[in-house]
Amino acid sequence: MNTLRTSHAARAQLTLTRVFEAPLKLVFECWTQPAHMEKWLFPKDFTVPFSDADIRSGGSYRSCLRAPDGTDHWVGGTYIEVTPHYRIVFTHAWQDEVGKSQHETVVTITLKEVGAGRTQLTLHQAFFESESSRDGHAEGWDETFDNLERYLAA
Repeated sequence: MNTLRTSHAARAQLTLTRVFEAPLKLVFECWTQPAHMEKWLFPKDFTVPFSDADIRSGGSYRSCLRAPDGTDHWVGGTYIEVTPHYRIVFTHAWQDEVGKSQHETVVTITLKEVGAGRTQLTLHQAFFESESSRDGHAEGWDETFDNLERYLAA
């Protein structure tokens, strides 16, 4: 795991950068095609018993992430921007079972080719309520990126 992490404590923002040994097109498809997403887009040891996504600017998504102890964590949001092979911007909010959202953050995924068959992914997440929330998300994204790395290598 070679994730570069930058935290902005005063504004409770998070930036993570990682280089994947995979072509840019494939990394983008892993973020935008449900057949790929269901294989890696969750933290370590979690499962996803439900997921629905309309991946386009203005579309929405909702997923249930099941923790190893069986606790369900619902998350959802709206896709603000989907620019093929370059950028995905979406809102991210934890929800209850019926879809009522809690505090919303904004996630920006930026992809850049950094050599033949290598892609740099930068995730920026803003508007956290607290530094502890930011730090918890950093850990979850790191684990999720580890899953993506394993999936791309398979």
